[in-house]
Amino acid sequence: MYSGGGTFLRYKVVLLGDQSVGKTSIITRFINGTFEESYHATIGIDFFSKTLLLDGVTVRLHVWDTAGQERFRALIPGYIRDSAATLVVYDVASRLSFLNTFKWVDDVRALRGNETIIVLVGNKSDEHERREVTAEEAQEKADEYGIMFTEVSAMLGTGVGALFKKVAETLVLAEGTVSNKTVEVRVDPPVPLMEEPEEPFLSGAPRVRYASKPSGNARVGCC
Repeated sequence: MYSGGGTFLRYKVVLLGDQSVGKTSIITRFINGTFEESYHATIGIDFFSKTLLLDGVTVRLHVWDTAGQERFRALIPGYIRDSAATLVVYDVASRLSFLNTFKWVDDVRALRGNETIIVLVGNKSDEHERREVTAEEAQEKADEYGIMFTEVSAMLGTGVGALFKKVAETLVLAEGTVSNKTVEVRVDPPVPLMEEPEEPFLSGAPRVRYASKPSGNARVGCC
């Protein structure tokens, strides 16, 4: 629980996308710094929370994991109505999941217009031999829709921490709380990331420095 002084901001972040694209794995990597080899389909909606400190501003991300099965799709509009950011996830080794992302984007835009940040996220970037969607193609489509784009690997941890940090940073900057400069980020616990190239949508973004902070967050509930 937040007990310090200064600015405290909460943001709801919802992950959308087809079944099996790795939404839960991305969240687990971000929240716990772990990856589970076994697959368990999300039933309905799960809710997680993690707190970051951005240049003295405490940011709590409430991260919502949605089921990709068609039978749960009717539940989703109620969860994105008040989302600050929506991450639309596809599997880079599944062209169909990529093509379906734009139905998800259209649904978000129909409900929220431009009131929520949308990020197109290509998961499983480690699947080099099975890749069916190039980063260049995805970036082109993201540009066409006017949304952000990046690739991650939940299995390796590549890009996951940077994705959520950038989302938090963008939301805070939109509040006018943090100036557009180098930002110190403290994460609890620090997510072990591999050495990685800069993500496409991060070009020109503030550089990020890491510092550790004792863990105080865990899964807080589900629906």
